[in-house]
Amino acid sequence: MWTRKPAALPDVEPILPQARAQPFDDPDYLFEPKYDGVRGLLYVTRKDCHWRSESGGDLRRFQELGYWVREELAVKEAILDGEILALDPEGRQDFRALMAGQGNLHYTAFDVLWVNGRDLRRWPLTRRKKELQGIIWATSTVLSQAFSIEHRGRDLYRTAERLDLEGIVSKRKTDIYRRETVWYIVRNQAYTQMAGRRELFRGRPR
Repeated sequence: MWTRKPAALPDVEPILPQARAQPFDDPDYLFEPKYDGVRGLLYVTRKDCHWRSESGGDLRRFQELGYWVREELAVKEAILDGEILALDPEGRQDFRALMAGQGNLHYTAFDVLWVNGRDLRRWPLTRRKKELQGIIWATSTVLSQAFSIEHRGRDLYRTAERLDLEGIVSKRKTDIYRRETVWYIVRNQAYTQMAGRRELFRGRPR
């Protein structure tokens, strides 16, 4: 069930990635690392900001991070899609710290769906990526734009294995943003932070 968000902004249903067994190369696709945190849609206006989870729940425990992110944006009204992370002192993602309310909170945005009254959801992914680059001035301690490469999904997957990342996500360049759009996620089966993951969610608010 959707929780309250700024009335000036539309409801957005996030794209839910589908599992795929093997990485692939394709010039029609962008490939991104799978960031290991909490998926969050961030609604930002001049007066307020609000988080929603992938399932539509309220992520109010990250409200302060939302205000920090808002200060870093080059616009006053936006809807972003991305991942809320906890980073250790070396800048590595730490999911257990995130669940425990520890670590340095950071938001990595991988899509933008609305900017200053303009609905971007029918724009192709590559155009939305360019818009996102324009509203995030630079990487900061609280905000960054997700890394992506074209064509070379297998290379990025091998890098994810080497760096002990959760996996990669594959997105067609020309796709618009709608629930039916297909993004593929290929998980790193050797990812070390997956061990004992289930018990972290017991009793946690979503």
